[in-house]
Amino acid sequence: MKDFLIVVDMQNDFIDGALGTEESVDIVPKVINKIKEFDGEVIFTRDTHDKNYLQTLEGKNLPIEHCIKNTYGWEIKKEIDELRLTEPIDKVTFGSDELALALKERNSKDRINSITLIGLCTDICVISNALLIKSFLPEVNIIVDSKCCAGVTKESHNNALEAMKACQINIV
Repeated sequence: MKDFLIVVDMQNDFIDGALGTEESVDIVPKVINKIKEFDGEVIFTRDTHDKNYLQTLEGKNLPIEHCIKNTYGWEIKKEIDELRLTEPIDKVTFGSDELALALKERNSKDRINSITLIGLCTDICVISNALLIKSFLPEVNIIVDSKCCAGVTKESHNNALEAMKACQINIV
């Protein structure tokens, strides 16, 4: 049985760019340590938008250009990206069906012991992916390391953690 670590959207725009926060900057060293110490497979996701982002439904609801493909803001933070061994999964929305399907496929071949999620933003992409993965793999232990996550605000971070707890996702 294998353990997986999902590093969600640790990109420049979410850390100290267009949508960055002090809390996002603060988790960077913790994320680096978690990746280095993790005994299992590590998968990265990358929020990816096109130049027409502001014309999309998400862009109309969040009218701040971010993570535009092939820009500095789209790139995974350098110190974190240097730890990456495989290509990230680019996702055009909050949750990645590609990620969930890949994990489901892996589980059908070799049972997954646990899947831990870390990254940004707790209240948008981390919660979306955690719930999506939980839906695809209801018998796998899904964990969110709260110290390696940050939300849009501290309050929304805590609300997301409580919502995930209610959905039987283990918060550590």
